[in-house]
Amino acid sequence: MKNQVQLITYVDRLGGGGIAALSELLQGPLNNLFGAVHLLPFYYPIDGVDAGFDPIDHTQVDPRLGHWNDVQQLAAKVDVMADVIVNHMSSASPQFLDYSTYGDQSRYARLFLSMESVFPSGATESDLSAVYRPRPGLPFTSVQLKSGQKKLLWTTFTPKQIDIAVELEAGQDYLISILDKLQSNGVKMIRLDACGYAIKRAGTNCFMLPETFEFIEQLSEQARSRGIEVLVEIHSYYRKQIAIAAKVDRVYDFALPPLVLHSFLARDASALTNWLTIRPNNAITVLDTHDGIGIIDIGSDAEDRVGSPGLITDSQLADLVESIHFNSNHQSRQATGEAASNLDLYQVNCTYFDALARNETNYLIARAIQFFIPGIPQVYYVGLLAGLNDMALLDRSGVGRDINRQYYSKDDISNTIRRPVVARLFALIRLRNSHPAFNGDFSFRQTSVSTLTMLWSELRSAVGKESTKEIQWAQLEVDFLDTKNTTLSYTDSGATKRFAWSF
Repeated sequence: MKNQVQLITYVDRLGGGGIAALSELLQGPLNNLFGAVHLLPFYYPIDGVDAGFDPIDHTQVDPRLGHWNDVQQLAAKVDVMADVIVNHMSSASPQFLDYSTYGDQSRYARLFLSMESVFPSGATESDLSAVYRPRPGLPFTSVQLKSGQKKLLWTTFTPKQIDIAVELEAGQDYLISILDKLQSNGVKMIRLDACGYAIKRAGTNCFMLPETFEFIEQLSEQARSRGIEVLVEIHSYYRKQIAIAAKVDRVYDFALPPLVLHSFLARDASALTNWLTIRPNNAITVLDTHDGIGIIDIGSDAEDRVGSPGLITDSQLADLVESIHFNSNHQSRQATGEAASNLDLYQVNCTYFDALARNETNYLIARAIQFFIPGIPQVYYVGLLAGLNDMALLDRSGVGRDINRQYYSKDDISNTIRRPVVARLFALIRLRNSHPAFNGDFSFRQTSVSTLTMLWSELRSAVGKESTKEIQWAQLEVDFLDTKNTTLSYTDSGATKRFAWSF
């Protein structure tokens, strides 16, 4: 992956058009901002029960967005990342409809995972209660097939998303067909979505098992052999994340968003500094994504609250959640937990700008922190435009995460990029992409309870002076007690400059 900021976006929600229209945006108003773009599911259909994460056909571009040649043309201009949804597919897929019609006689009968296939001798209450699921209830759906058979199918997320038997030949062939389609159309990076749930074993919690790592490695090898880099998406207790990172190409730094918010709330850099000492550097850094703001990633381990504490205390985490609700004028409360359908137990649904009470300076400082921390920064399209909570969309859909999944027309974008906070964010992105120091060495220090200093530096030959070396550097000093004292300074043609947080 290029050491430059990436964009993550739904195709149809940024500019209101398809892939070709998004390509025009990236060459127009968003020119020279991104080294790569992560296209959230653009497969058919984009408007299922889980915003495209329940594909009917994982190898077909939704016709409303364009065709594979549009993906090819975009990939010729900017590196493209796409999702491989490894755990499940839609109950409306041709494969499942065939299975429903012919039952065990279907050619796809072994593609789908049933409770019986994991628990052939039956399951006890203890077995079932041990299964980890990100949403309330058990991960099974009783289905009456058209063939007349009744099946208890494994459905980790929703009843419309049927889990795949990824260890069997049918499941492996299905996933390989997706890799081949992406590779042949110029996709250079993939994100393995929901892969932590892909392997199930009786007597376990069925999440991130040793066999899961083996599955991820095998699928990653298949991707690498096709010239595709792999990012793994997993929300879990932070020590598990560190262990996971050691075994995969890249992971998300999901602990960063809530830790930055906590630092502002507590006016204390200690938890963030501690994370910098132990975090994996093979990370994609984020502040916001198409999902909510993660909580599980910094809290204590649900399986051992006492022996496995979090990066902050449970009390501090509760205060953080309440501060997000307060800062957002309690809009996030309406979109989180039992207040909204399609809920996740470990996330607060809110735009990051609203989570920071729409404080423009603090928002830009938070982005600067993201860009300075080692890894490849990824900016969500709503965050790129310092978006506000979309209460109208939430009211229409009743889906909590829609509060942060706005639709922007071309006119919306034209108007929004004129906002000072967005213009300064664009300048910050361009600095992160172009300054040579970010290809050098990283160091940091906590100079007081509230102050964190991060430095990137690289020794380079001076322009026109072959025998002369000079240090190119960029430094961010954040004071969470008084953000007016926060400075971002950097070298520029032999001089030292400071980034202005506002015009």
